[in-house]
Amino acid sequence: MATADGYARPELLAEPDWLWERRDDSKLRIIDCASLDRYRRAHIPGAVGLPVDGWLKDSENKLHVMGPKAFAELMDKLGVSDDTTVVAYDDNQMFYATRLWWVLSHYGHTSARVLNGVWYRWMSEGRPVTFKETVPEPGRFTPRPDQSVICRLDYLSSKFDGSDTQVLDVRPDGEWSGKTNDFGNKRTGHIPGALHLFAQKFLTDDERRMVRPASELRTLLKDAGLQRAREVIVHCQSGIRTTQGVFVLRLIGWDRVRAYDAAMAEWANLEDTPLVAESDVAVPNS
Repeated sequence: MATADGYARPELLAEPDWLWERRDDSKLRIIDCASLDRYRRAHIPGAVGLPVDGWLKDSENKLHVMGPKAFAELMDKLGVSDDTTVVAYDDNQMFYATRLWWVLSHYGHTSARVLNGVWYRWMSEGRPVTFKETVPEPGRFTPRPDQSVICRLDYLSSKFDGSDTQVLDVRPDGEWSGKTNDFGNKRTGHIPGALHLFAQKFLTDDERRMVRPASELRTLLKDAGLQRAREVIVHCQSGIRTTQGVFVLRLIGWDRVRAYDAAMAEWANLEDTPLVAESDVAVPNS
């Protein structure tokens, strides 16, 4: 059931006032997902810096999400235990914050939020910042992998052209159409039948970069051709922007949503996966 503000799951977002009122809560951990250089220059008081790349990929295979042991060790270092509420933010269009939110979800930790407007809103509203680093007490994090939130190659290969599944490509227009190849993929284009909606459209255009109201999100998704009754597999190039799409869908109450974590970094670099390049035709939703 939708709430008065339109979001079905408003608890996935943390508003700045809500966060500030709870900044001294020992069961709350604020995680800055930007680079450590930016964290050391300025961050939200009480936040800890993410000491690894915000992609949170496996060190041995960059296509895939960080493994359970490594992720548990990272969360322990950041002071995250099984009963900790995590609030993530970044300075990169919310992509890294939703990435951490999704990896936590993948490992069974559902008490996580993304700061609405992330660093942009916090700074534009003149809220307190500090350069003092927070060193937390070690946490005790137990990974409990949830395979229902992730899509792997074999699953997508069997589902992308099925009547019960729809693929949402959240890359920019040029990547979707095949006109650009900024990441050096062997092939360009999009998965046959994939729907397209650039992830940055989920955020407002003003300096606060907040998540759009639920009514606007639903209109964007409807105009892109998505149907709530069908499962959605979201992807981008490497699985980072992907998580913003997953987050927004979950925020408005869509539950059958998976992230194709390896994304085009895998699909477009194989020889036998179908791709459609539309370099010479108009791009939808542009």
